[in-house]
Amino acid sequence: MSNICRASIIVAAVIEQGGRFLMVEERMEGRLCINQPAGHLEPGESFEQGVIREAREESGYDFYPSALVGAYLMSYQLENGKLSNYLRFAFTGTLGAQHAGPLDPDIEGTVWMTHKEILANRHRHRSELVLPCIEDYLAGVRVPLSFVSLRTIKQGVR
Repeated sequence: MSNICRASIIVAAVIEQGGRFLMVEERMEGRLCINQPAGHLEPGESFEQGVIREAREESGYDFYPSALVGAYLMSYQLENGKLSNYLRFAFTGTLGAQHAGPLDPDIEGTVWMTHKEILANRHRHRSELVLPCIEDYLAGVRVPLSFVSLRTIKQGVR
């Protein structure tokens, strides 16, 4: 029996305006963490559809991805001793309208933070992948969206 679980695919929005990044504050195991608007890619969803949906659900803003900032792989050990892989695709783009209404249940709200503030709050990051996404963005990493285009292929039951 393998010690490895299947990978979870995460999409994240790296949104910067005027030197500040849009972050979400969320409850995780009783503590208040900060993260980019991010979440699991749903079955049949393209990367673009997923990051647009997650940004809206977690921040209340429309988001229009324009480039991939990076792809990041991280492994976590679960309570049962198995390893779980998380593959995070971080996108940047433009921010659209903000909508009233409830955010995802774990989200307490949004906050705009400078890179310096994000560094100072490293102990509150939801994962170790929060900072590399910001730093790659600041380094100017941009990969065309066509690099991660997803063609949905319908397949029979396996």
